[in-house]
Amino acid sequence: MSTATASRPRPRARLLPARDALDYDDFRERLADPGLADAGVAVALFRIPLLAVPVGGQRRGGYASFGQLVDAVQARALLRTVPGFPDLRIRWSPYRDTCHTVEWGEPGPPWWAGDEVFGTFYGYSADAIARFVRHHSPTSSSAISESCSLTMP
Repeated sequence: MSTATASRPRPRARLLPARDALDYDDFRERLADPGLADAGVAVALFRIPLLAVPVGGQRRGGYASFGQLVDAVQARALLRTVPGFPDLRIRWSPYRDTCHTVEWGEPGPPWWAGDEVFGTFYGYSADAIARFVRHHSPTSSSAISESCSLTMP
């Protein structure tokens, strides 16, 4: 690592309005209560704002994935200032190829639960869940997010 790279300050996470998130429209389309997308915030890291959706209605929890632990710590600190993100916690990953997550609300279903269980827990509409199930393997492994995905359910 060069001296210039080592001395360059790390980008800080920041909150932006929900509508500034790259995935805002996608969440509004999939949530049973699209208003939750409006109540969320965009967490911006490296100029990439992604939506963090609060709990409410049938949505009982949520999470955001981060490649670096320091980014997860920053995001958790910012989300503590926003209503709708109770019981914020970091799930640290000891594996290099798996992201750290910031979770909020109730703990998620067990990894072996079906896609319908996950979809309902995260507050997606019945139509969105049905579309997902139609286009993905019906195994429980399809409920597990891809490694290091920046998608915020």
